[in-house]
Amino acid sequence: MLYYLSALEKVFGPFRLFEYVTFRAGGAAVTAFLIVVLLGGWFAQVLRRFNIRAAARYDGLIPDELLDRKKNSTPCMGGILLIGAVLFSAVLWSRWDGANGISWTLIAGTAGFALIGFLDDFLKVFYQKRDGLPGKPKLLGQFIIGTAVFFFLWSRPALHELMRGFFIPFFKHPFFAGAWWIPVFSIAIIIVGSANAVNLTDGKDGLATGCTIFCSLSYAVLTYFMGHKIFANYLNLPYINGIAEAVVFASAVGGGCIGFLWHNCHPAAMFMGDTGSLALGGAVGMLAVLTRQELLLALVGGVFVMEIVSVMLQVASFKLTGKRIFLCTPIHHHFERLGWTETQIVVRFWILSGIFALLALATLKLR
Repeated sequence: MLYYLSALEKVFGPFRLFEYVTFRAGGAAVTAFLIVVLLGGWFAQVLRRFNIRAAARYDGLIPDELLDRKKNSTPCMGGILLIGAVLFSAVLWSRWDGANGISWTLIAGTAGFALIGFLDDFLKVFYQKRDGLPGKPKLLGQFIIGTAVFFFLWSRPALHELMRGFFIPFFKHPFFAGAWWIPVFSIAIIIVGSANAVNLTDGKDGLATGCTIFCSLSYAVLTYFMGHKIFANYLNLPYINGIAEAVVFASAVGGGCIGFLWHNCHPAAMFMGDTGSLALGGAVGMLAVLTRQELLLALVGGVFVMEIVSVMLQVASFKLTGKRIFLCTPIHHHFERLGWTETQIVVRFWILSGIFALLALATLKLR
């Protein structure tokens, strides 16, 4: 919205800055950051006043010695503030004309995942259902949103051909799927998988938040390159008119997460809940799909992949052999069983996330 102030540059020269996506991306990040930082303390008090606390989700699932009972008194659903700030900032700083509907798609898709997460949290908080929303309708809702995102992007003339192909790291040219249903199925799985991977990672104070910062900012850089004709040609990336608006959205996600980390670092003043984690994971997945760098997401979001794959391997191993591979999953609990403190786990996983993000960006030059 603020982009249109650039039309008044003759009235006030500095208004021309709103035309540049880099300026608006910075503005979106700062706006989301300030909203969450300045309102976070008050919002946590409101959640505490209304006793917005979820049912103990790990009781009976992991050993009692790994349970921190103090966390049961920490309010949840802080994702309402986080995602609200991200969406508000994205709306405020995005350009709405000539962007192939990219901004609206990312914002609407994130809001959809946030709604599913909110329903899940609502059942946990007000009905004390440990598992919240039943698994099947929860996954069905996510797949519906993921599929809707694909078809909307597919319907854009500038994006139609791009949605048929995908890029493999270190290869210059895209690979194209023959049948139309192949990209639909794969894209839905990527978005839903990303949403649930972040959700699984959200088990330690600041863990999912910090890792999402690296992911979102990595995709901010990538979408900027794809929206800049010179950089796109140099890096053998497809140039897409309007995709640079995704930089604004990704920056808003990063800025909001940095602000939330202010209140979510150990000991957390509030948790984001599924309202936040599903929405953040869905946002990262949609950015990966938009850039057609789904395979690169496995590197950008390496920590998230570690978390969800550890659960899949543990379940498969136990069902097939009756034995467990890890001491406990998701994998951050495995390291907790090995004696790592919560701070050690979180900071070391942040370090890994930063390294993964740098390696992912390095693959662009190695094509």
